[in-house]
Parts: sequence; C-alpha cells; structure tokens
Amino acid sequence: MINIQNYINGKFINSINNEVIENYNPATGEEIATIPRSSPKDIQNAVNACEKAKLSWSKLSISERSKWLDKIANELEKRFEDVSKLESIDTGKPISLARTVDATRSVSNFRFFANLAKNMKEKQFEMNDAMNNVINKPVGIAGLITPWNLPLYLLSWKVAPALVMGNCIIAKPSELTPMTANLLAEIIDDVGLPKGVFNLVHGYGNECGQAVVEHPEINLISFTGGTETGKIVAKTAAPMFKKISLELGGKNATIILKDTDIKSNIKNIAKSAFLNQGQVCLCGSRILVHESIYSSFLEELLKYVSTMKIGDPLNEDTQLGSLISCEHREKVESYIKLAIEEGGEVVLGGERPKLNEKFANGAFLEPTVIIGLNHNSRTATEEIFGPVVTIHKFNEIDDAINIANCTKYGLAASIWTQDTNLGESIAERLDTGMVWINCWLHRDLRVPFGGVKSSGLGREGGLYSLQFFSELQNICTMDNTN
Repeated sequence: MINIQNYINGKFINSINNEVIENYNPATGEEIATIPRSSPKDIQNAVNACEKAKLSWSKLSISERSKWLDKIANELEKRFEDVSKLESIDTGKPISLARTVDATRSVSNFRFFANLAKNMKEKQFEMNDAMNNVINKPVGIAGLITPWNLPLYLLSWKVAPALVMGNCIIAKPSELTPMTANLLAEIIDDVGLPKGVFNLVHGYGNECGQAVVEHPEINLISFTGGTETGKIVAKTAAPMFKKISLELGGKNATIILKDTDIKSNIKNIAKSAFLNQGQVCLCGSRILVHESIYSSFLEELLKYVSTMKIGDPLNEDTQLGSLISCEHREKVESYIKLAIEEGGEVVLGGERPKLNEKFANGAFLEPTVIIGLNHNSRTATEEIFGPVVTIHKFNEIDDAINIANCTKYGLAASIWTQDTNLGESIAERLDTGMVWINCWLHRDLRVPFGGVKSSGLGREGGLYSLQFFSELQNICTMDNTN
C-alpha cells in the first residue's frame, strides 16, 4: 500500500479535505494505493504556487530550461525498471509492453523536447525598412489532464514541452493510474526543479479535473481522453478563450489491400488491433479486407491471435494483460453482446479467460474477433476501447475509403499493400489525422499528432507542441538611421 499525496509548491501534501480515493491493481483486484480526492481549493493552492514561480521560470533561457529536462530524463532512466513495474501493476498491461513503450517513451520525450527546443531557430522577416522578429513567449499556467491507458508516456509528452517553453504546470492524471505520475513528481523533487513550476494534483475528473479546466488563471488546457469528456472540456474552456488541445477517441480502420503479404504482416496487424488490450486510441479496431483474400486473411489472423498469451502482467511471456477495471470490461462485453444482436458472429474470444486464483478477480477478457456486421452498425462505428475487432469485406477501393470514413472519428488508419504509391493515394482520401502504410505506431516525434472530427482539436508533437505551449509575439522594428 502506498499513500500517494499531491505535489504542490515543492511539497508532498494531502488534499485540504483529507479525503482519499482507493486505487486497485486491475489484474488482481487488490488495493495498492490511496490518492487524494482533491477539490477546487487544492487547485487554487497549485495556482498560487504557479503564480509565485512563473516569472523567474519564464526568465530562464530555453537552453537553461532544457538542462532541467535532461536532468529529469537522466533520473527517469535510472528508475526505468521502477517505471515499468509500477505501470504494469497500475494498468494491468504486460511488463514487457511497459518497458518497450511506456518507460522508453517517457525518457525519450524529455530528451527529445530538450534537444528540439535548444535548436529552435529564431524567425525573422525582413522588410525594406524594418525587421520583424517572431518570438515564443510562455503562455503562463498549463493545465495538463491525462488518461489511464498510457499514464507516464502521455504525461511526459505534455510536461516536457510545457516546461521547456517556460510555463508552470498543474498536472491532473487519471485517478485510476496515479503511480507513475507520483514517481515523476518524486524525480522532479529529487532533481530540485524550482518550487511551484511543476504541481501534481490527484482526484476525480468531474471534481478536480473540472476545477483545472474552469480556473480563470490557468491559461492553457491540454487534454487527452474520451470524446464525451472532451466536449465538456471544450464547452468550459472555449468561452474563456484558453488555448485548448484535445486528443480524443478513435475508431480506426486497418485497410488490407489484395496484394498484401498476409503471412509476413499478420503479427503487426494483430498488434495494431490488440496492443495494450486494445486500450490505445490508435488501435485498428475495424479491419477492412479485400474480398479476394478475406478467407485467407481471417484464417491467418485467428491462428495468430489464438496463440497470444493472456495472464499475469508481470510474467515476461505475457502478451495480453487485464483491462483497466472490471467496470470497463463490462462495457466492452456489452458491445460484444450488441454485436451478436446486430447480426455479428464472434469467431474468436469474447469470454473471460480461466486464470489461477490470484487473477480470478482481475479484469481480463479474451481477444475477440467479430465478423458479419454491417459497417454502419453501432459495434463497428462506436469506440469500444478494448480487445475487440470487427472484420469487413470490400471490393473496390472506393468502398474501403467510404467504410473507413463512415464514423464520427478521424484519428488514425493503417494501409497494408505492396504498392506504396497506391497506399499513399488512398491515405490522402482518408478523413484522419494520421495514416501508416505497411506499419503501425511507427512514431517520429517531430511530426504532428492529432485527429479530425470527433477525434480532437489541434496538434501536438515536435514544433507543433512548442508552438502550442507558447504564445507567438511579433516585434516589428523600423530602421530610423535614414
């Protein structure tokens, strides 16, 4: 049991009301920690801390602030295995995944933005009689709200650029996964980051998170989470003219063209469907297959997925862990039931696996493959966020594009083909923020990340993050020498 506290103004403290929320290991059902149930008063304390710190922090050069990011990255790397284990225990994901994705990216996020910011070039626009200098100024106080599926991965993705651009931070992680956010606060405290620059406040989204979004002194909101919550964030923040970035849900299409080498790609295609038990906004939960190879593709997919090992997340051989909670599993199961009602056929999975006593109360669910659904059905168009994929046939490329674009979401897609020119021409017709061709989740941190339609608003990543976490100011100086 760990009694996690808020981190405000350089101190670990309880919430003002001293109320707590229990935190559970979703793979075992065991209570592993308590966190503060923070209120608007705790947010005000964090705002006060930011106000005291923001002037001195903003006066540092980008080079000086980059050094702090490097210090954090170095300490995170020293605690790499701690990050991996805590993330696995807190989320139920396999520890091998926590190492290769969560822990690795958390370190690289800090290093990447430190280097990028140091090498950012000044923008100048010369006129006949004047010079325009465009500078990046801090926004002020940044409210960062992050989800439970990739806790430190996504928190570091926001913290690093927000810090290096001179902002003070109030971070609110998911109440379901507080462990690695707390570890980050410990590291920030250990390296001696000035008090009040980084603040971490725990609590429920509709209480603590809402207080962050609606506070008038918090100038910027970066939110990653569900689309319905994103609507509330936008409704609250937009009339206050805050800077907003929303990375929301997805119902992504995986398009398998008739020339795809199925055998050599099936592992990565399955990975795109079931990574982190399908609890990644980028997962390809709709697989569109050319009818000429439909049967052979389905056979290969079922063969591979049926071999995936599900069980103890701390076992090195485990490929699929638990879902984030039993409540979330029930939601996913309701969609499997709905799929059957809509005329679909479950050809693999759909059941709770039989595991040993230690994991009998865990939120495990078999990877599930469903065929025979209309592509406009609810199961095929609504975000499930679990280990469930639907398979759909298409004949003409226009049909595949129409099916891919038929949902309200527009986050990502992948296309699998030996004809990359054709793949790129299809990609340009997809209503998504990102498309991978013959790969998935192959990330260059310099490129824009985000979606269209109900998948979000704005872009983060690379210079797009540095721009979002700063205000552009143009200074026009006229030459008076003549």
